[in-house]
Amino acid sequence: MVPILLVLLLVLVLFGAGFAVDVLWWIAAVVLVVWLLGFVFRSAGPAGGRARWYRW
Repeated sequence: MVPILLVLLLVLVLFGAGFAVDVLWWIAAVVLVVWLLGFVFRSAGPAGGRARWYRW
């Protein structure tokens, strides 16, 4: 009984990790798009394109 529970626990952990990694890839893609859009809008902005769109 214990080995079956350990295998089921391992399957749940690996499924959870796979889901988390998939979600992290989507978040990374969204952040990349926002970052690239920031460069596009920064170059078209005031001060001859030298303004920063982020605070740091």
